Amino acid sequence: MYFFVKHFHLTCVALSLSLLFIRFFWTLRQSEQLNKKWVKVLPHVVDTFLLLSAATLCVLISQYPFVQPWLTEKFIAVIAYIIMGFVCLKGRTPFLRWIGLIGAVSWIALIGKLAVTKQAVFLGG
Repeated sequence: MYFFVKHFHLTCVALSLSLLFIRFFWTLRQSEQLNKKWVKVLPHVVDTFLLLSAATLCVLISQYPFVQPWLTEKFIAVIAYIIMGFVCLKGRTPFLRWIGLIGAVSWIALIGKLAVTKQAVFLGG
């Protein structure tokens, strides 16, 4: 069960990031693709499954945010990623959008490091 959920979670991560990049570049080009229904719905569906699979993994490994420092840090980093993703897609200028993209990718890198090492970077642990 654990390996299925883990691989499903990682697939959702890849899809979420891919959709972020695609929507970012479409936003810069002011593409009409952004108005298609699937573009507005699919990222939310993928991110919902991503969060559900993350919660399932927490239960399966019996480790939880606000108990384990690395998971607390990961939870905070996910919130920061969401904020930077919003800036990436909704920023007023292309410069702000690029800052948002770089920030979002940076937070994802920290999230990946935390997932692999299970060692908090900022909260000690």
